Amino acid sequence: MGPMCGRYAVTTDPAKLAAEIDAVNEVEATDDATDLDAPRAPGPNYNVAPTTTVMTVVKRHDHDGEGPDREATLRVRAMRWGLVPPWAKEVGKGPLLFNARAESAGEKNSFRGSVKSRRCLVPMDGWYEWKKGPPDAKGKPTKIPFFMSPADGTRLFMAGLWSVWHPKDDADAAPLLSCSILTTDAVGDLREVHDRMPLVMPFDSWDTWLDPDHRAPDQLFAPPAPEVAAAIEIREVSPLVNRVINNGPELLNPA
Repeated sequence: MGPMCGRYAVTTDPAKLAAEIDAVNEVEATDDATDLDAPRAPGPNYNVAPTTTVMTVVKRHDHDGEGPDREATLRVRAMRWGLVPPWAKEVGKGPLLFNARAESAGEKNSFRGSVKSRRCLVPMDGWYEWKKGPPDAKGKPTKIPFFMSPADGTRLFMAGLWSVWHPKDDADAAPLLSCSILTTDAVGDLREVHDRMPLVMPFDSWDTWLDPDHRAPDQLFAPPAPEVAAAIEIREVSPLVNRVINNGPELLNPA
């Protein structure tokens, strides 16, 4: 099986999302085309690929709050999709860590610190996965894309890990925030498309999952309940999604 969850779609903007989940929007809109490093405020994106700037949800304390009992609040933040460990020498070297296996992330050097205290949610309308199709006219193998999304049209929030990376030679440079989506064994009918799936985090587990002060309990790293998987619709979509350059609502049309 190929790499898991390497493309997804999200059609809301940070301000709308923040209002919807009662969070602080920390994504700054940037219209400065000359500043290539400034994270773009992610708007609707029907073909999100690794290294793109994506929206995440975290829970953090205010730095200027009083004492350890100050409350942590939900925040919407822009991050690079593809986790850069704090100890990395530079960005873009080494493997592109856009997924982490939920079963073993806590044992991996790249993810261990994030599992302890930097867990996030990655909102999405749904994700894409490919199945092997029949050979084409030239005998080359084909890939058939499928889109998995909630049957009721709501949004999914996937469990993720995030990291803060500081450029080594520039003390004044802004730190880079980056994230990885956790994957787990596929459940129910989703197994027919791929043996892995992103780890869906139900709303009633958000507080525990995002808690910045405690490690999340092991059961939150387990595959989702069958009823969570059963509420996800699987539909074949246009092969337009196979190319990252294609981006628009037509990508979600049934094939």
